Amino acid sequence: MNWFDKKLSKKYIINIPKNVSVIYSENHKMIILIGPFGKRILKLKTRVFLNSFKNKIYISKSSFLNMSSNEKKKLRIIQGTLISLTKQSILEISTIIYQKLNLVGVGYRVFLFNLLSFQILRLKLGYSHEIFFKLNNKTQFFCFKTTILFIFGNTYQLINEISSKLRSYKIPEPYKGKGILYENEFIVLKKGKKI
Repeated sequence: MNWFDKKLSKKYIINIPKNVSVIYSENHKMIILIGPFGKRILKLKTRVFLNSFKNKIYISKSSFLNMSSNEKKKLRIIQGTLISLTKQSILEISTIIYQKLNLVGVGYRVFLFNLLSFQILRLKLGYSHEIFFKLNNKTQFFCFKTTILFIFGNTYQLINEISSKLRSYKIPEPYKGKGILYENEFIVLKKGKKI
């Protein structure tokens, strides 16, 4: 057990997967994470220690600059933010992230069309008109059935943004549970009026 293991608690230590390589530059105050699905560059405000033998990153509270006592109180917040950003970046470059959407309702369907350079979703959601949604090149879509849609990509924020936008077209209602639901979403149904 070395100095970093004793000094820092476990929540400030990040394990690096074997398929991810890390480049750390203290002069430029940045860390570069390279994985099989891309690379991410993170700007640093606190010092980072890299142990390549144990495949670990140690994130400390010590800053690159001299700071006042008021600014030193904010270092713990900055340290926690850097930890979550590093973990999210490692997840994005080492695995494929997906979101599954289920269309629940009679006649609710999704159709995927491939045009020259982009994809278009056609949604039938019980309205008098169909909804068309243009998809960008950074994400991929796949329909197993006409009621199940998978969204694949490497950016966690972009996938959640697209899935929430699609879900906003038909938010599940509490009486019959019809609408666009996430994969493990469960809706508690309300009882209707009794006559």
